[in-house]
Amino acid sequence: MTKAEILKREILRQYRSVRQFALEMNIPYSTLVTALERGIEGMAYGTVIRMCDKLSLNPVDFTSLERDASLGAQLLENRVMQNYVKLNQEGRDKILDLMDDFVQIEKYKQKTKKKP
Repeated sequence: MTKAEILKREILRQYRSVRQFALEMNIPYSTLVTALERGIEGMAYGTVIRMCDKLSLNPVDFTSLERDASLGAQLLENRVMQNYVKLNQEGRDKILDLMDDFVQIEKYKQKTKKKP
């Protein structure tokens, strides 16, 4: 299955139509239809990334991402881990200590959404 076919399948699975998705993404409908028919290789990279983020697809291999995590959050997590593994044990310990300190400070705590 091509990337364009995967995109189209996901668009139709998550949205009522390709037109609705195009409107949601603020992409000209004709541009999206052409890309889905001829292949997405000619599309702007940023547009493909935004589409993948909206559809929760990995932009590298177009596999499904976790539904609760945005692409940006996963990329940030990956970047943090890439830097963490470059550290020696002393550096890793220091980072973990700093994180423990920061999560205790109200100013830095992530706001949780209240469920109705």
